[in-house]
Amino acid sequence: MSEEDSIERIMDGRAWDEFCDGLKSARQALFRAKSPANAFDRAEGYRYLSRLTRLALEKFVENSDPLVPRFYELSREDAKIGADNPDAFYLNAAVSGEQDYRIWGTRGTAQYAGLGTYYGNYGSSARSGRSGYLDLDDIELAPDGSLEIILSSTPQEGNWLPMEPDTGMLIVRQFLLDKSTDEPAELHIERIGAKAPPVPLDPVTLDESLEASAAFVKGTADLFADWVEGYSERPNELNTMPDSIRDGAHAAPTQIVYHGYWKLAPNEVLVISTTPPECSYWNFQLDNYWMESLDYRYHPITVNKHSALLEDDGSLRIVIAHTDPGVPNWMDTAGHRHGTMAMRWNGAEDPPRPHCRVVSLASLANGR
Repeated sequence: MSEEDSIERIMDGRAWDEFCDGLKSARQALFRAKSPANAFDRAEGYRYLSRLTRLALEKFVENSDPLVPRFYELSREDAKIGADNPDAFYLNAAVSGEQDYRIWGTRGTAQYAGLGTYYGNYGSSARSGRSGYLDLDDIELAPDGSLEIILSSTPQEGNWLPMEPDTGMLIVRQFLLDKSTDEPAELHIERIGAKAPPVPLDPVTLDESLEASAAFVKGTADLFADWVEGYSERPNELNTMPDSIRDGAHAAPTQIVYHGYWKLAPNEVLVISTTPPECSYWNFQLDNYWMESLDYRYHPITVNKHSALLEDDGSLRIVIAHTDPGVPNWMDTAGHRHGTMAMRWNGAEDPPRPHCRVVSLASLANGR
């Protein structure tokens, strides 16, 4: 779009009107034939869209300049995307495959930390996938424990995180076993060769940012609504997805995630059984229909390698129930009658598929 066109769209209000119209169209994800048609889920759906709108504006309006990158949180406890991990501390930054960047800082004590570069955005017609990935445990640290990583489309010596010409985003994932004691990495980013301050906002940039923001909200809502519709065809099961779909959604290559849709009557519980393999990290979590983690600030909806209580033989039993059944590893549905769920195995050579079965609350109380 030319500068003249953008100036005209800014001046006559079309840029803002089309942004608002794009947000309005995102509601279609809430009104699909298979979407829940009750006030509770629909209210959460509208809250979800409002959260996506906040995140979209932070991503495309406030933090979109790859010439002056800075870290921001695209998923957090009050705004969530695609089965966000309650144990995670996520950071994002805008980058460009046509530039080179330097990341520096300290490793911290997170159980797992990885950095990935990606191309494409939810809602965009461009290709979407991963251009590079680094596990922080695989990089060289300085004698004082500090780290330095170079992001570039051309190979570099030392700690190199690859990009491609159309790379546009950096995602940092850190999984903390105990958020009260674990310390995330302290990271900083700069563009190599940057000297001048950022240029003032121009009409073309804002016009394109508003358009991308609306597309992101609708694209994200549609993408994960598609996923949930697929899960709901096999309720109360956990299954994996093809790598091509995971990569297109900007997943981490180091982990296998089993997703599913759960639905329980008031007197039913879902028992999930597995034996955790040797791996750097694992967790299970409950999410709502829109694939937002339930409110882990106030409800026990997640369990991980550190917090779970295993059986004597090393096996794991997780119990999803509407009320506390008085057993270990209870996951609280937090007022939800259905939703989604996820189990991550990070760094496991042979990640097992968890076994799921629905039983009555009475039979669980009787030890069956």
